[in-house]
Amino acid sequence: MAEDMKKKEEEDRKRKEEASARQKNAGPSSQHVVPTGPKAMRNGAVDMSNGPDRDSARNRNAGGKRANANDDEDKRVKMERNDEAELRAKYMGPVVNQSTFSAKKKRKRTAANKFNFDWDADDDTSRPFDPIYAERTEPLFRLGGYEDTDELIRRKADAIRRGDRETGEERARVLLEQHERAKKQSERKNLGKHWSEKSLEDMKERDWRIFKENFGISTKGGAIPNPMRSWEESNLPRSLLNIVADVGYDDPSPIQRAAIPIALQARDLIGVAVTGSGKTAAFLLPLLVYISSLPPLDEKNKNDGPYALILAPTRELVQQIESEARKFATPLGFTVVSIVGGHSLEEQAYALRNGAEIIVATPGRLVDCLERRLLVFTQCCYVIMDEADRMIDQGFEEPLTKILDAMPLTNEKPDTDEAENPQTMSQSLFDSDNRRIRYRQTMMYTATMPPLVERIAKKYLRRPAIVTIGNAGEAVDTVEQRVEFVQGEDKRKRRLQEILNSGQFKPPIIVFVNIKRNCDMVARDIKSMGFSAVTLHGSKTQEQREAALASLRNGQIDILVATDLAGRGIDVPDVSLVVNFNMSMNIESYTHRIGRTGRAGKSGVAITFLGSEDNDVLYDLKQIISKSAISKVPEELRRHESAQSKPQRGAKKIEDSSGFGGKGGQW
Repeated sequence: MAEDMKKKEEEDRKRKEEASARQKNAGPSSQHVVPTGPKAMRNGAVDMSNGPDRDSARNRNAGGKRANANDDEDKRVKMERNDEAELRAKYMGPVVNQSTFSAKKKRKRTAANKFNFDWDADDDTSRPFDPIYAERTEPLFRLGGYEDTDELIRRKADAIRRGDRETGEERARVLLEQHERAKKQSERKNLGKHWSEKSLEDMKERDWRIFKENFGISTKGGAIPNPMRSWEESNLPRSLLNIVADVGYDDPSPIQRAAIPIALQARDLIGVAVTGSGKTAAFLLPLLVYISSLPPLDEKNKNDGPYALILAPTRELVQQIESEARKFATPLGFTVVSIVGGHSLEEQAYALRNGAEIIVATPGRLVDCLERRLLVFTQCCYVIMDEADRMIDQGFEEPLTKILDAMPLTNEKPDTDEAENPQTMSQSLFDSDNRRIRYRQTMMYTATMPPLVERIAKKYLRRPAIVTIGNAGEAVDTVEQRVEFVQGEDKRKRRLQEILNSGQFKPPIIVFVNIKRNCDMVARDIKSMGFSAVTLHGSKTQEQREAALASLRNGQIDILVATDLAGRGIDVPDVSLVVNFNMSMNIESYTHRIGRTGRAGKSGVAITFLGSEDNDVLYDLKQIISKSAISKVPEELRRHESAQSKPQRGAKKIEDSSGFGGKGGQW
């Protein structure tokens, strides 16, 4: 056995030596052995040599193994995420409207595409002192349009001459000739001038339309004359123009510009204008011209009544109109008498003993005089109703009807086209006693046009011309309207004290409340704050009312606390602030309240305190503030539930016994 083992070992050693010898004889080409079988076929052919090719092959194999491991890891992570998403969707529902916004991506995208507007000085290739850039010509076309001026055209012609040495002179000459022809044609058509630069004869329809738009004038009716541009073009007598100049009326207001030419043609008129627009002079001046053509009052006709009648809703407004009328009527020799409550009938009968051309009255007291035979209207031919909507609100519809029915019928205008003919309406008539009279002229001035006012106008006015200034029922643009939600009387008093102590508003100041009892209480609180105050309401006597207004106008008192009695027609100069301590019951009264400031073209501020009791007027209040150019609707009012739609309930009534309205009028 030992011998057999030795033989086998010897044979194995010989075979190895022979194999080694064969490899050495074959050289390096024989050393490349390509393995066969499944292991070699996994990743393709593999070089098993011992040289550098074998090392690269090993690297490739190792890289492939690492890539396979990474792919397996990615697949595993992806499968885990999918499993989590399925579980989340199963128990929490699918994810919808998920934003894919990425701030980093947006910043990166914006920064990459952002255009740089900064000017790089190195990019400027122009020379700083180049004469071409030093002498720039003015452009012919601007934002305002073509500037057809001699200087501009001359500079353009000079630039053409300098830039074109050959044909520049001829081109410049043609340009100047065209300019001269255009100037002459424009002068013939008067298109290049503003209406203020034209004479009255050169005014075209287009100019009158622009004129009306500038002053917010709107007219309706047949055969309406053009408005007047100045007092000199008003066709008023020179004697009256001199009085106008003495009184200090420099330029007519819009209602005066439109209404006076119409009234001078003996036309019936409805004037709709905001409070404080100069309506008093608009009807006084034509009235004086009208009665100047009538026979003067003497012993024969002084007891036949006045020539003109002016009706107003309140005593204060009547006395204010009387004071204004005397400025114009007294120099012309006419007598003005007022008839109001608060004075004895004997005193007023004594004032009428010598007759009066003009009577200013409240409807209630005037009906008393008619029923007691203290006054007749035999020769009355001119009727004016001022603040007609307020008279209707106060329940004066029946007294107005009695007064207008008491007018003579012999001089009533026909309800035909002849009522629009100024020549026919200016003719003289003769009554049953052979006295010379004229057709009755009726005018109505109002700030709003409710249905009852329209009904009276339709019954007693004949083919009236309607003049509207701005929009009916809106506040004037010179008043800044502010509103504050302040609940409770105590908080409102503290807020009022803060406003008065701020020093922003100088006296006179008017504070409006809704009930008479509250009026006296607020006045006492204002006095305790260190300010002088006076009250004005329906329970005051006539002497107390007159004294209160006089002290406010003279500067003796700083603050007036009043009900709606002072809301209409009361003219106190230079009122800087109106405070609505209680919001009015309707938007019409609010409009007249804030109209006590911002009069005669001056600016003013109106501050209104609001509470839960004012929900019925919040919608209208929001609308009227939003139409103001200088006022802003506060966010609390804009979003308030009651300000989103107009309430369907009927409007609340205004107290007609004392001349003021508001919550708690029964007090």
